[in-house]
Amino acid sequence: MPNYAYLKTDLINTTENDSTEFSTQVSAFVKKTELRMIKDLDDTGLDEYTNISVSSGNAGTVSLGDRVRIVRNVNYKVSTGTTVTNLLPRTVEYVNDYWPVSASTGTPRYYTRKNNSSIKIVPTPVSALTVEIQSQSQPLYLSSATSTSMTTQNYFSDYCYNALFAGCMIEATMYMKDWTTLPVWASEYQNAILKLNNQARRTRQDDMAVAASPAGGPDTITQGAS
Repeated sequence: MPNYAYLKTDLINTTENDSTEFSTQVSAFVKKTELRMIKDLDDTGLDEYTNISVSSGNAGTVSLGDRVRIVRNVNYKVSTGTTVTNLLPRTVEYVNDYWPVSASTGTPRYYTRKNNSSIKIVPTPVSALTVEIQSQSQPLYLSSATSTSMTTQNYFSDYCYNALFAGCMIEATMYMKDWTTLPVWASEYQNAILKLNNQARRTRQDDMAVAASPAGGPDTITQGAS
């Protein structure tokens, strides 16, 4: 599958710009595009699952990884093999009203996003427990070298290459001040993102499910209608 070196060569060949300055700037093109794509895509392929230990007495605050962008689900098991309990998302105001004394303990029921780096769980657990957090996270950034925060391949390069390439071409044409070509690549990028989001929608769709009336009568819901 395409990696950073393949993408860089593709950009240089397409722009026909083999200058040292352009080559040096490619890493910035790629990073800007990756930051754009994490906001534009709603793809379960970007989901990560992290287990975090929550101790009693820390007011139920859980720190998130620095790559977490969206929290999709928080759940826990009291012990190995027991039923999974899903915590319900609520606003900060709701959880503060529901459990105003953080020193008090109980059975966790809700969570709220406090800021970009943490969530709060209420009630504060009686004893230590491990929560599983499903989150949409920024993939490790593409680079020519690997480290704890970079990689030569990631989800964008492996499964979203057309969008990644078109996004990088937007940055490249802006860098070269090629305003005539810019709309072409902006359109290519949007088309690629639309197709990826449609693919993600189809992945989440149950083709055998038929909408039914909650009242138990005939189906009154038109599939695809807003």
